[in-house]
Amino acid sequence: MKNIFFLLLLIPFSSCTNQELGWFIISPNNVEGLTNLKFLLSGLTTTIYISVISIVISMLLGLIIAIPSLAKNKFLTFINIGYVEIVRAVPLLVLILWIYYGLPIMTGISFSPFVSGIIALAISESAFQAEIFRAGINSIKKAQWEAGSSLGLNFFKRLRLVILPQAIKNILPAIGNQFVYVLKMSSLVSIIGIGDLTRKANELVVTTYRPLEIYTFLILEYLVLILIVSFFVRKLEKRLKDK
Repeated sequence: MKNIFFLLLLIPFSSCTNQELGWFIISPNNVEGLTNLKFLLSGLTTTIYISVISIVISMLLGLIIAIPSLAKNKFLTFINIGYVEIVRAVPLLVLILWIYYGLPIMTGISFSPFVSGIIALAISESAFQAEIFRAGINSIKKAQWEAGSSLGLNFFKRLRLVILPQAIKNILPAIGNQFVYVLKMSSLVSIIGIGDLTRKANELVVTTYRPLEIYTFLILEYLVLILIVSFFVRKLEKRLKDK
C-alpha cells in the first residue's frame, strides 16, 4: 500500500522531467522572482481579512440560529433545522456567484466583490456554526440552567453568563477547525475578482505560463497560514482548559 502511495506521489513530478522547471520565476535571488513573490504575497492580507470577518459574522449568525433549537416550540425548531439544511445544501461557489451576480438582478441591491464574498462565506459557514453551538450548549448539564434560574436570571442572561462560557470551552476545537475551513474556502472568492492569494496566483500564471511553480508556492502559502492558525487555536484551547 505504501509503494502505491509513493508511486502516485511521483506521477506529477515524473511528467515534468521532459521540460525545464522555472523556479527562478519565484526566486528571491533575482529581480523578477522577488517582484513575483511580492505580488503573490500581496494577497495575504485580503485572504486573512475576508476569513476573519466571515468567521466572526458566521459565529454571531450561528449562535442566533442555534437559539431556536433550544426552545420546546416545534415551529422554532423547524426554522432552525430548515435553515441549516438548506444552507448546507448550497455549494459555496454557487452562493458566491448568486450573491454577486443574481442578487442585484432580483432585488436591485448590489455589493462590491469583497462584501459579496464575506456575505457568502458568512452565510455558508453560519449553518455549521449553528450546529456547533447547538451541540455545545446541549452538552452543558441541565443543572447549570437550573442554577441560573435559581439566581433569578432570565433565559438570555443564563445563556450569556452561565451556559455560553462553559460551552465555548467545549466547542473551541470545532470552531478552530471551521476557521481553517473558511481560510481554505476563501480561495473561491477569487472567482469574482477579489485579490486574495488564489487570485494573485491565477493572474501571475496568465503572465508567466508557469502554473506548477506558482501553484506549488500557493500551496505552501496556505499550508504555512493554516499551520500558524492551528498553533494559536491549540494554545488558546490549552489556556482555557487550564482555567
